[in-house]
Amino acid sequence: MMCRLTSRAERAQLAMMLEVCAYPKPGNVDRCHDYKDTRFEHFLASTILCRPALEEAERGEGRIGEIIRHAVQQTNCHAGGNTHFGAFILLIPLVYGGDIPGAMKAIAQTDVSDAVAFYRAFALTAVRTYNTDAIDVNDPKALDMLREQEMTLLDVMHHSAKNDMVAREWVTGFPLTRRGTDLLLSFGPGRDTIVRMFLTMLATEPDTFIIKKHGREVAERTLKRARHVLDGGLSLEQFDSECIEQGINPGSTADITIASIYLALGEGWTWES
Repeated sequence: MMCRLTSRAERAQLAMMLEVCAYPKPGNVDRCHDYKDTRFEHFLASTILCRPALEEAERGEGRIGEIIRHAVQQTNCHAGGNTHFGAFILLIPLVYGGDIPGAMKAIAQTDVSDAVAFYRAFALTAVRTYNTDAIDVNDPKALDMLREQEMTLLDVMHHSAKNDMVAREWVTGFPLTRRGTDLLLSFGPGRDTIVRMFLTMLATEPDTFIIKKHGREVAERTLKRARHVLDGGLSLEQFDSECIEQGINPGSTADITIASIYLALGEGWTWES
């Protein structure tokens, strides 16, 4: 008999685990390949270590920005660097609010303290930013600027939404997360459907992590290659090899995949087929 997950924190952890275990997800760490400095085990460790922050979110205790900072701190005790920062940005409000409407309500209530905590969390990671960002996380004066301009964490996400699809989810009501969830529910159970959903999302939206690392042209080309896989004109294994060889990592799509799995698990989807 399959157990039913009643804890939102458990569902979030399971979503993180299922995403990294699904394979092959072109360009990303999975059970078949690691990066030089970040391994499969680092991702699994993060799914375990973040439990206190997820439980904090489920209880509705504290503020979202501070909980994101706690999650980053809790998962920063291994040598694999940032593994789930983008996922925490999506999961924490979803776990906090219970669903997308609840998450949006919680997001709307963020204030300057949330923005400050978020920037402190950001400073603990090696996440790429655009050089054109007006409020640079690496600038020691950034926190003063946030306070002077009275920017909430939602304001920060508005500021980043143009260049970051994870931040855009906060601003637009999690449409990509919802779409990924609906894809999983329509594809049915099984780990293979995670890969199929991931590819479908990658084939329709340029991954902003790829854009930050390689530029828009590479992101658009990656999108087209994903479409070729779905159309049957390119094997998944070949696409995966190309991405690995070129250092192309669709990290933002992976973050949204995790959030989609989380919602799908709460709506009856199962990974067991």
